[in-house]
Amino acid sequence: MRDNLLMTAPAVATTAGMIIGIAGANSIAQRVPDAQQQLTGETTTSTTYTGTLSGGAGSAGPSVTQSCTRALISFSCRQSTSVATTNVWTSVAVSGASTIAASDNYATSMDILNAQVFHGLSYIEKGMTQGSNTFQMQYRVSGGTGTFATRRLNVLPF
Repeated sequence: MRDNLLMTAPAVATTAGMIIGIAGANSIAQRVPDAQQQLTGETTTSTTYTGTLSGGAGSAGPSVTQSCTRALISFSCRQSTSVATTNVWTSVAVSGASTIAASDNYATSMDILNAQVFHGLSYIEKGMTQGSNTFQMQYRVSGGTGTFATRRLNVLPF
């Protein structure tokens, strides 16, 4: 009976703000949600998804690393384009134990010249391999220069 009680969620919990997830058959583990942000405006002319932008700090990201097989991913970004009728996209890629490319199927997009749109997206990524998975925001354009600012990434692991 004592060993069974040691495997309950309250017994496993060691970190404030965490949730309990399934680590495998008959196994639970604590999961701690995480978030990162980059507030500076940076640019890319890449027509394929890239995690590194130019200008400002010339930084990659934001990115979050979690150990999980499923995750609720939420991200937001203020984005704009320099050329009429061209699109800019923001998505999330997963690397590490799992490899999931950034995709237009799970992306925010806009094509309004001389305007900025601040929007976000949430979705559940499932079927990942248990282990260390890094979630990174990535960006692309169909032409011209895309500007991306006030970027936020939240990952709730399961």
